[in-house]
Amino acid sequence: MTVVALLLCALLLAWANGSNDNFKATATLYGSGTVTYRQALTLATAAQATGSLGSVLLAGSLLKAFSGKGLVPAAVVGDPTFLIAVGFGAATTVLLASRFGVPISTTHALIGGLVGAGLALAPADLAWGALGGKYFLPLAVSPLLALGAAATLYPLARALRRRLGWHEQTCICVAGQTEAVVPLPGGGLALQRSGRALTVDEASACERRYGGDVVGVSAQSVVDSLHVGSGFALGFARGLNDTPKVLALLVAAGWSGLDPRVSLAVVALAMAGGGIVLSRRIAETLGHRITSMNRGQGLVANVIASTLVIGASLLGSPVSTTHVSTGAIFGIGMHTGSADWRVIGGIVGAWVLTLPVAAALAAGVAIAL
Repeated sequence: MTVVALLLCALLLAWANGSNDNFKATATLYGSGTVTYRQALTLATAAQATGSLGSVLLAGSLLKAFSGKGLVPAAVVGDPTFLIAVGFGAATTVLLASRFGVPISTTHALIGGLVGAGLALAPADLAWGALGGKYFLPLAVSPLLALGAAATLYPLARALRRRLGWHEQTCICVAGQTEAVVPLPGGGLALQRSGRALTVDEASACERRYGGDVVGVSAQSVVDSLHVGSGFALGFARGLNDTPKVLALLVAAGWSGLDPRVSLAVVALAMAGGGIVLSRRIAETLGHRITSMNRGQGLVANVIASTLVIGASLLGSPVSTTHVSTGAIFGIGMHTGSADWRVIGGIVGAWVLTLPVAAALAAGVAIAL
């Protein structure tokens, strides 16, 4: 019965993780209008599944980091009560955040669960010193790195675009063809090639695109292809970084009831399922509520986030995909001046509350069991 409860907690955590984290890889694609919500969700799910499979070979050190070893005594780490409490506390916290459309960190929730369950079961033996450099430092530094990188690199990317002769255009689709438009006195729009004024319905279908080309390929096609590729890379990084954290609960318990490859597949499917069913509110927050963004800005944010998360996964450093990807979007919004600080403040407040809420829930479950 205990083993079944542990397995259910691990699956609940995987489902919660997918609900809050899957869409983060493609939020800028959706927010910039590069793809539809369904297309973004499909790409994010495929990328996460690929990263989950790759985690077996590339991110094994994260299994150790999130088993609790070094934080609490070995006897507590192997106690199913400890592991069930950690999984339940983290999963419930993340699901609550998904319900309200707030992007929080599963990594942060897991750390809160480890601390809360550890305090309940072995309060005198909790290794507070291990929390600083091993857990808190990467979580605190990574969003600042992402924010700073976005605010610094986006102006450089924009300068490079202009040097290449790529220029922003306002366009609409007319009879299947993309047509550039120009503003008219009084706020109207007209077709650039003919001067024909547009109606309100036509103008509402306008979008920003990049003019110019690269060796005969349109600049817009190049930017869109790179943006989609960066979304897949970030989704891959998320699967690579997060799957071992969920599997750590089963590994720490010495779970041998399933082949490791089967365990991995089950966790990956649960993560995908949570993302497919519960991503919509997170998508709206990340794609539209934090800041408006064009396709180039979304590309820069994704490249920064995927680079930082993949690098951290290979080093075994427990950074948060949420903190990194959201931090990059913060940086873009700060530079363009379109950031909604009320939304940003709410997200940062939720980040602060994640650890104590998960710790309290995990401690309560540990005491009850």
